[in-house]
Amino acid sequence: MAQEAAAHQASREPGPFKWPQGGLAFGGDYNPEQWPPEVWPQDVALMRETGVTLVTVGVFSWSALEPREGRYEFGWLDRVLDLLHGAGIGVDLATPTASPPPWLLRAHPGILPVRADGTRLGAGGRLGWCPSNPDWRRHSLRIVRALGERYGDHPAVRLWHVGNEYGNGNRMCHCADSAAHFRRWLAARYPSLDALNDAWGTAFWGHHYADFEEIDPPRDAGMPGNPGLVLDFGRFSSDALLAQYDAERQVLAELSPDRPATTNFMVGAGPHVVDHSRWAPRLDVVATDHYTTAADPERVQELAFSADRTRGLSPGRPWLLMEHAAGAVSWQPRNLAKEPGELALNSLAHVARGSDGALFFQWRQSAAGSEQYHSAMLPHAGTRTRVWREVRELGGLLRRIGEVAGSTVPPAQVALLVDDESAWAWEAGPKPHQELRLEQVARRYHRALWRRNVPVDVVAPGAAWEGARVLLVPGLYLAEDGTARRVEAFARAGGRVVVTYLSGVVDGANRVRTGGYPGAFRELLGVWVEEFHPLLDEDRGALDNGWAYGRWSEHLHADDAEVAAAYTAGALAGRPAVTRRTVGRGEVWYVSADLDAEPVAALLEQVLTGSGVRPVADAPDGVEAVRRVSAAGSYLFLLNHGRSEARVPAAGRELVGGREVTGEVVVAARSVAVVREERPAR
Repeated sequence: MAQEAAAHQASREPGPFKWPQGGLAFGGDYNPEQWPPEVWPQDVALMRETGVTLVTVGVFSWSALEPREGRYEFGWLDRVLDLLHGAGIGVDLATPTASPPPWLLRAHPGILPVRADGTRLGAGGRLGWCPSNPDWRRHSLRIVRALGERYGDHPAVRLWHVGNEYGNGNRMCHCADSAAHFRRWLAARYPSLDALNDAWGTAFWGHHYADFEEIDPPRDAGMPGNPGLVLDFGRFSSDALLAQYDAERQVLAELSPDRPATTNFMVGAGPHVVDHSRWAPRLDVVATDHYTTAADPERVQELAFSADRTRGLSPGRPWLLMEHAAGAVSWQPRNLAKEPGELALNSLAHVARGSDGALFFQWRQSAAGSEQYHSAMLPHAGTRTRVWREVRELGGLLRRIGEVAGSTVPPAQVALLVDDESAWAWEAGPKPHQELRLEQVARRYHRALWRRNVPVDVVAPGAAWEGARVLLVPGLYLAEDGTARRVEAFARAGGRVVVTYLSGVVDGANRVRTGGYPGAFRELLGVWVEEFHPLLDEDRGALDNGWAYGRWSEHLHADDAEVAAAYTAGALAGRPAVTRRTVGRGEVWYVSADLDAEPVAALLEQVLTGSGVRPVADAPDGVEAVRRVSAAGSYLFLLNHGRSEARVPAAGRELVGGREVTGEVVVAARSVAVVREERPAR
């Protein structure tokens, strides 16, 4: 294949930042091909009524644009773009490669991905393509070129939307094309076959490779695969998808060089289907889709965590919420409707944390197809609905606060490291606690600060976090040597560091660092772990300071660290549980137990005391406070998730209600206030 994923350095880098429009973007996916042409003018009129400014068009439109190979039908899209442009609505035009047309899959069935068990997926889904298949690459770039040639300078097009949710359905393919591509990727990554064998520890079970051609993807062998191989295949799969994005983007850069490009990530709390920290530098505008999970009692905090992760991928720049739901989704066990006011709260939570807009999937609710019960801005029941009224209200609200566009959330004084490769490494092999997910650890520490309205930058280990005062390292299972050195330098320079269990356990090849956990951070922390002690679900424990824990504990030795708390019962009675050590001008903490929420909050209270880290605002429980700043001033966002009104100290112009506030602002229950503060925040 002409463009190998291992050679990304030669790919186009994003140009100077160019936001696709003024003000905050409002709109969503628009799929006119699902509806007769007489509906289109009605849609555009209703969009104007609600204040829609940007719509995504064409995500799944390949079969409508090219119903037979080489026979293009652009007339309908010409009309739609002209209608939207005439109404002053911008277009985020998608390359339609999220869904190959049936004729293409019939002619080239090898495009369809292959599972680990060797079965090939059938047609009828989405993202039903293998990024390593040469037929796929040839045909996909042909339709992208045709689209770019026709619409590259169309005045409606403000932004190119390359593909859609890469990896959401085709994260990995185990076909022969992928296997050959994987071998080339490995040959570029490792200096020799001996180096690969050493990294993967292939002596175990006698899996030593004598030739790169002997290496296959981790197909179903009836037993767990080699953790190093599984991790590398995850990396390769992300890079193979990125190569497809790069190839499409290069075509558009040639044909439409003055329009920015993006794709929609799926940034959530869990490990991503691709390594977005590697992808983000390729995007002119970082964009994400986010859907809350009804079964998550802390879904509001998960939204904040995910938004903070997205902001960490776009340092110093706004980002864009490309998709979220106006109401219920269609793919959860129970698809709950949103409560009154929740639509605006969810939208503004993203805007508060750096998004320069709020877009939905989708504009008009589908009458047919796999997502016919997924909510939309315009529901099945039409304009006589609560959802429609709340959508209109949100459009007006975003207009009133439009001046915040271009401002950013300032760098936080607390950084929290989260890494997709680390999560992949934990999931790649056998582990002592099969149900424990590392993002749960990270969320617990983020949640404690979110409740106090202390800003947190959730960033990958390779990001620039040295400007913070406090660094949290929760469950960073895989830690490279360079990361460990940076953490130590941060502490020695005066920073405060908290490292939790299951951090630094393996190296970049997913090999256990011997000599005692947490290997990469052992010397810095002055401790070592002799043995893991996971707990059964029904088991609970307590430390000698009253802190409770569950799920996880460790047989910890404190060779050169102060014991801050110890275990009180069982095999670990009297053993250290939480330690503290002075390093240079800073301090490092190690937490060996899965502390409950209240102990985590108490621990972080100790860590933050005297650090100079402060909340954004003195807000009551249930009120989320975030600040955005620009050269012109600062904006205080207050989101009241509670059931009664709240009063928060503030002074300035409250933009939602259009009133001056002095001393304090009253935020009604389940509503939002945005204050242009009298003086820029320091």
